[in-house]
Amino acid sequence: MDDFDQILESGIVFSGAPKGGQPGGGKVKTKAKKKQYITGAHGSGSARQKAKYREQRANRRSQRKK
Repeated sequence: MDDFDQILESGIVFSGAPKGGQPGGGKVKTKAKKKQYITGAHGSGSARQKAKYREQRANRRSQRKK
C-alpha cells in the first residue's frame, strides 16, 4: 500500500525520451523519397504508375539536353 499512497500524494512522473542523437540520423521520413516507392518496387500499382511517369519525364528532360 505504500506505493499506492506515494502515487496519490506525489503523482506519477513520466520522463521524456532521451535527448541524444537518433540511431538513424539520416533516415528518410516521407514515403515519397524512399527508393522502393520511387521505383514502384514495393508492389503498389499507384507507385508503379508514378514511377513510370517519373521515368518518362526523366527521359524527356535528358532528350532536351542533347
